[in-house]
Amino acid sequence: MHRFLSLLLLCPIPSIAAPSADHVFIFSIDGGKPAVIAESEMPTLKKIAAEGAVTWQANTIVPPKTLPSHTSMLTGVGPDKHHVLWNDFSPIKGLVKVPTVFSLLRSAEPKAITGMFVGKVKFRHLWLIDSLDIFDFGGPQTAAPVAGTPEIEKDKKPSHMVAKNAAAWIKETKPRLAFIHFTDPDSAGHASGWGSPEQKDAFKVTDQALWQVWQAIKDAGIADTSVMIISADHGGHEKTHGLDIPEDMNIPWIAWGRGVKKNSVITAHVTTYDSAATALWLLDVPLPAEFDGKPVTSAFE
Repeated sequence: MHRFLSLLLLCPIPSIAAPSADHVFIFSIDGGKPAVIAESEMPTLKKIAAEGAVTWQANTIVPPKTLPSHTSMLTGVGPDKHHVLWNDFSPIKGLVKVPTVFSLLRSAEPKAITGMFVGKVKFRHLWLIDSLDIFDFGGPQTAAPVAGTPEIEKDKKPSHMVAKNAAAWIKETKPRLAFIHFTDPDSAGHASGWGSPEQKDAFKVTDQALWQVWQAIKDAGIADTSVMIISADHGGHEKTHGLDIPEDMNIPWIAWGRGVKKNSVITAHVTTYDSAATALWLLDVPLPAEFDGKPVTSAFE
């Protein structure tokens, strides 16, 4: 018996085979507190969740703030490794010092088409050299990386602009990996409070934007070979967030598409850096040894 156990310990445990998606889309609903989502008019998100695999009890990182959390979401590691603890656009601080999902995919597939469509300029800290075909911050649609313009922050419905640009690009390029960020709920939460009527209206706007991108994936003819991962960076309380409390830490995590278990509730614990690990697992990219994230395999057949 002891000899059998010794041999077993010497044998590597085989990893679970991924569904091998051709396209992965990571969506983030900024400030997407599950309790407020449940009370908001979001038929698209709720349909996607009902058709796919979902947990409304995933967690973000500490501190539950936009840039640190999204850095974990797109690098697969916690703040103790990525060291992005600030939460504004600060060019003097430079770029994130660890690889992103985009740079890791490009290392494995140099010609992979990748892009980020965001509503906040601070995401430029995650735009590593040669990692993206496009970084769109509300600027004109182009085939090369652009910085975008601050006009998106002045728009009353920035998620619609993000969705419009992302949808057009998806139909044109059929990317391997894309990140789409909707900022409206966070802005409304800070202005009027989490769970306020104004924030619920912002969730409704975000749902319309989500539908537009989902429809673009279908129109591009790639829905059957794609996986969508939809999550959030943090929740919120009153008019703020950033504390290690359930109201701020609790986030949704939803998977839909190729190989996803239908009508499934995810019971495993899910953390925001698992989004990066799941995306790379689906794209057949080896996970770095230093990753904190792990693929959410229980969401897939």
